[in-house]
Amino acid sequence: MSIERQETGQRMSRIVTHNNTIYLCGQVAKDASKDITEQTATMLEKVDALLEQAGSDREHLLSATIYIKDMKLFAEMNAVWDNWVPEGHAPARACVEASMARPELLVEISVVAAVK
Repeated sequence: MSIERQETGQRMSRIVTHNNTIYLCGQVAKDASKDITEQTATMLEKVDALLEQAGSDREHLLSATIYIKDMKLFAEMNAVWDNWVPEGHAPARACVEASMARPELLVEISVVAAVK
C-alpha cells in the first residue's frame, strides 16, 4: 500500500495515511494564552478538522497520546476530553506529564485513527 502525506514540510507531515490508518502530528491549542480547558477544547477542534480532511472522525479513533504540562491539570483536561469522545468509541490512550515546546502550552495530543 502507498503512503499518503498531507501538508508535508521539512520536519513533519500534518497527516500521514497508510493501510487505512491515519496518523496526525501533535496538535496544540489555537491560543496558548488560554487556560487548560480552552487549550484542550481548541486542540481537539484541530483534531476534528484534520480527521475530517483525512476521511475520518472521532468515532474512528484508535489511539491517543496526550502530553500535559502539569498533572495538576489532569482533571480539567479530562472533563473536556470526556465530553469530546463519543460514548462507546474511546480509543486506547496514554497521558504523560511532559515539558512542552513552548512554555505557555499546557497540552498536546497525538492521534491515530482508522479511515471511515
